Amino acid sequence: MADIAVIFPFTLTELSALSLFELIEWRERARVRSGAEP
Repeated sequence: MADIAVIFPFTLTELSALSLFELIEWRERARVRSGAEP
């Protein structure tokens, strides 16, 4: 979840409320936005 929080301004409470599927989606968005290679 830290990789998501570095890119997007989510609080721990908000991240904890996400489903596993949502976390996976947001993690991919964070990867794309950061420019990291897969």
